[in-house]
This record gives sequence, structure tokens and C-alpha cells, in this order.
Amino acid sequence: MEESQKLLELDQLFQNEKYDEIEPFILAQIASAKENENHAAYITFSNELIGFYRSIGQHEKSLLISEDILLLMEELGLEESVHFGTTLLNAATAYRAAGKSMESLKCYERALVIYESTLPHEDERFAGLYNNLSLLLQQMGELDKSLIFLDNALHIIKKTMPDSVETATSLTNKALLLFQLKRKEEASKCLEEALEIFRTKNHYNDPHYSAALSGLGEAYFHFGNYEKSIQAYEQAIELIQKSFGKSESYRIVCYNCAVVCHEAGFSEKEVYYKKEAEGSL
Repeated sequence: MEESQKLLELDQLFQNEKYDEIEPFILAQIASAKENENHAAYITFSNELIGFYRSIGQHEKSLLISEDILLLMEELGLEESVHFGTTLLNAATAYRAAGKSMESLKCYERALVIYESTLPHEDERFAGLYNNLSLLLQQMGELDKSLIFLDNALHIIKKTMPDSVETATSLTNKALLLFQLKRKEEASKCLEEALEIFRTKNHYNDPHYSAALSGLGEAYFHFGNYEKSIQAYEQAIELIQKSFGKSESYRIVCYNCAVVCHEAGFSEKEVYYKKEAEGSL
């Protein structure tokens, strides 16, 4: 009960945008769990810390926590459990964010084996794994394989969580992938569906909305509407900075916005967003 209460308090810190308090809060829970030899709480809050460090670009810390918690779970004999699979998923995503593709792939594949042996075929946890594996394969240039896993994720999500942020996020990811595959019309339809979910369900403040806005910016760029592209990118930049600060995602979207500004002939904005992307301001 106490662990559940602490997780609710952590959620409140995120919702109230008290980002300076998040790391100390999680570290305090980990220290308390360690002192009381509460392995379950230690594993839970360590997983939360992996995700937090990853989201703010603290990749080295994220990977150290990942390796520590995986070793502990192996020592506890939990390496075939669903919880170990979930921790592998978090570790794989941390490796992916840090640019360590092969390490990431190994963790995702091991997590998939565990999930397949312990979970129902259409459990929503598969969707998270498929989505993340799709993103990794996309980064590795395996676009067709990436699309297969993304469609597998969407199949589950649309059944278990229709009109959810998760559905909208997966549709956004699919739109961006389809753009890369030069399938612009299909990509635009996916993006419109994603944005409709964000709008009708009032998910505007969800951090994932920034990805949809970024996708919208890319869509407008592909269709030659530079002003609307810049407007969408700027909205995404504002939301990313509000949610995560000047993170890696912030720099990437600033760079993309600078490219569009160059094409549109907006030289001052181009210079500004290039500097933001380079982290020189």
C-alpha cells in the first residue's frame, strides 16, 4: 500500500511539473527500500529512475541503474519473470536512447522471449515492447521490419486502449515511418487520426502530443506548406521544453524547424533554431 501511495505521489510531481523534485523523491524511495531490504520497491523505483534519466538525456546514469537492477534481479532468481522482462524493456530503451543499438536489440529480444512465455498473446505490455522495438529498427534502417512491429503494436492498442494517448502516439510513430517509406498519403491519414484523438480527448498537455505536432510539422513540410510546418514545430518545441527541458528531442525538433525555416527563407528563425539545436544558447 505504501509503495502504491508513493507512486501516486510521483505521478503528481510529474503532473504538477515539479521536475526538480522528481530525482530526489525517487532516490529517497530507493534508499528507503534498500535500508528495509524491500526488493520489490527497490526494483519498482529503480525502473522509474531509468525512465526519468533517459527522458532528460542522462544516459550514463540511466544505463548504470539498468545494469544494477538487472544484476540484482538475476541474483534474486527473477530472470524468467514478467518483471525482469519489463526491466529489460526499460534497459533496452535506455540503450536505444544512448545510441547503443546492438545492446538495445539484445535486451528487446530477450524481453520478447520472456513475454511470449509468460503473458497472453494480446497483453498490452506487448504493445509497449513492439513500439519500442519498432523505433530501434527504424533507427537501424530496417524500415520494413519496423513497420511490421508497429502494426503489431497498433493491433493490440486499438483493442485494449482505443482513443488513448498510447493509440495516438503509435499512430504518430507510424505516420513518421510511412513518411520515410515515401508513403505520404497513408502517413497523412495516420497523423490526422492521431491528432484527432489528442484533440477530442483533451490530451493537449500530454508530452506525447509534442511528437504528433512534430509529425504534423514534417507532414506540412513534405507537402510544401512551410509556414504551417514551422508553426507545428514551434508548438512541439514549446511543449518539449515545458515537459523535458532542452533535451535531445528538443534539439532534434529545433534542427528540423531550422531546416524548414531555411526552405521558407526565414533566415533569422533559421539561425535561432540552429543555435538551439547546437545547444549554444
